[in-house]
Amino acid sequence: MKVLNKRKNDHLYLRTAETIEQQIMEEVLKIGDKLPSVRLMSKEHSMSVSTILQAYYHLEAKGLIESRPQSGYYVRFNPSRFPHKIEKSNPAQTIKTKNVEAIIEQVYDDFSLKGITRFSLSVPAPEILPLARLNKSMMQALRELPANSTSYEQIQGNDLLRRQVARWSMHWGGHLNAGDLITTSGCMNAISYCLMALTKPGDTIVVESPVYFGMLRFAQSIGLKVLELPTDPDTGVDPDDVKKALNHHNVKACFFVTNFSNPTGYCMPDEQKQALVKLLSRHGVPLIEDDLYGDVYFGKSRPRSCKSFDEEGNVLWCSSISKTLAPGYRVGWVAPGKYMDKVKRLKMYHSITSATAQQQAIASFLATGHYESHLRKLRQTLHSNSLQFTRAIGEYFPEGVKLSNPKGGFILWLELDKKIDTYVLYQEAMQHKISIAPGTMFTLQDRYQNCMRLSYGMAWTPEIDKALKKLGNLVKGMM
Repeated sequence: MKVLNKRKNDHLYLRTAETIEQQIMEEVLKIGDKLPSVRLMSKEHSMSVSTILQAYYHLEAKGLIESRPQSGYYVRFNPSRFPHKIEKSNPAQTIKTKNVEAIIEQVYDDFSLKGITRFSLSVPAPEILPLARLNKSMMQALRELPANSTSYEQIQGNDLLRRQVARWSMHWGGHLNAGDLITTSGCMNAISYCLMALTKPGDTIVVESPVYFGMLRFAQSIGLKVLELPTDPDTGVDPDDVKKALNHHNVKACFFVTNFSNPTGYCMPDEQKQALVKLLSRHGVPLIEDDLYGDVYFGKSRPRSCKSFDEEGNVLWCSSISKTLAPGYRVGWVAPGKYMDKVKRLKMYHSITSATAQQQAIASFLATGHYESHLRKLRQTLHSNSLQFTRAIGEYFPEGVKLSNPKGGFILWLELDKKIDTYVLYQEAMQHKISIAPGTMFTLQDRYQNCMRLSYGMAWTPEIDKALKKLGNLVKGMM
């Protein structure tokens, strides 16, 4: 077997598993092929039996191999089992105003029901979060803060939290300091401040398509016009399409989720990010960058953000820990660049300050180094889940289903047969206590009726597999 270059801080079993995974993905090892026995692998590579077993367990958890009693380990998955890839979206290049409020409200209301398999919810499930350590950080915050955290924080936000976020920005090529940041109540709150700072009712903004429904909802609520652009499932929005939009419309701001977009999962290449930043800077159009999923990558390193290429303060970088650590804490932030005063003033008008205890607790958690350890485990879990979901969809859904292939995050975008209305599918699935996010939620145009978003941000269990099988059977029944 090929030997990968050793990387510092990698466990030996992970390097061994990665070597085998690479051969499966390159179809050197194919479905049904038997892997060398544990003892043979141990002898050939001078590793302990326990190390080889850990590697095999790791691959088994990803759904790549399976154990057969008294026989050994066999390959059960390779790229040929992937459903067809989704294609670049093609929204109409005119501004639409379809109301998606009713569908969104219904899906949101169902979040509170008990016993639901929530494929619709784009947050990590509690069972894959470090709850005990978070509780300790919260108790520490209550002890350390003046008046047991009942006092207001400064308007710009907790100083320790802003310093930790600035330190963490080095992972994606950022050059931030605490003074560059404003804390918010989650990422959507940061985005809303940015939109209000940059626009007024009747203005036009440019977004990817499909796009996160929360942004659409807020844009409509403040009277903005939304122009949706074609979006490649691998690379996102093409700067040439942005340039055309700028030439034909009076665009006041752009909004893109550049890393592992919600809902298609694309990751914009670095050169494309750089070109986009330069283009918008020349036209004097600000970019609101939602980098909420950037830390949840499956590759070797975290992708850069558009903010790392920003030399003029034209990129308003928004993020939070809602998708990686503690959704309910509602701790987020924004680096608004040259729009700092406008965004800070809006925060003062709307909320005065952010929640004191939660900010301090997250700041303490980040300062201890626990966040890095947690992210490594989270990324392994989510990558494994993405492969399990892909395998299950390939097995249980009708032939011809198209599926995104994200390299990070925890969201899949499915395109079904044109005859399928996923809002009707949602209603039928809820009869079986399965919740999905219908595709029509992610656009203001009459599109994506046959699409849906599924989240794999939970622990993989036989019950999850069973729910996907039921969902696939429901789709077959609708055809």
